[in-house]
Amino acid sequence: MNRALRARRVVNLVNLSTPLGLLLGAVGTRGRDTVRAPGGLLVRGGYRLPLPDAPAFTVGNVILVRGAAGDLLARPALLRHEGRHATQYAFCLGPVMLVAYPVCAGVSLLLCGDHASYNPFERLAGLEEGGYRRRPPWFARR
Repeated sequence: MNRALRARRVVNLVNLSTPLGLLLGAVGTRGRDTVRAPGGLLVRGGYRLPLPDAPAFTVGNVILVRGAAGDLLARPALLRHEGRHATQYAFCLGPVMLVAYPVCAGVSLLLCGDHASYNPFERLAGLEEGGYRRRPPWFARR
């Protein structure tokens, strides 16, 4: 693993976002379906809590998925997308991301009806790789 990915892992541990991801994994999943992914990421499968309503999401260096953990490894584009979110946690110092992401998602929802299209976190992580399509804002539709 290169230095940048090691630094991301350390920062996300120190800013407590990875421990929070591990806690969510322990509380919100069935069993112990966990696999190691490239870049120092952990994927925890079987997430069952109602929020967030997403097939996969990242907290620190932990990716929580509703399906089997190993299935994410077969989707390299989505894994890259979620890895970028792990980097965002490091840059945003963890708790800031937990506040800023929902605010940005809400603004995007108001602008176009979905939480991703105008959310800078999703745009920087790669909308298409995350399974999203770019939607025009309400005021630009015919």
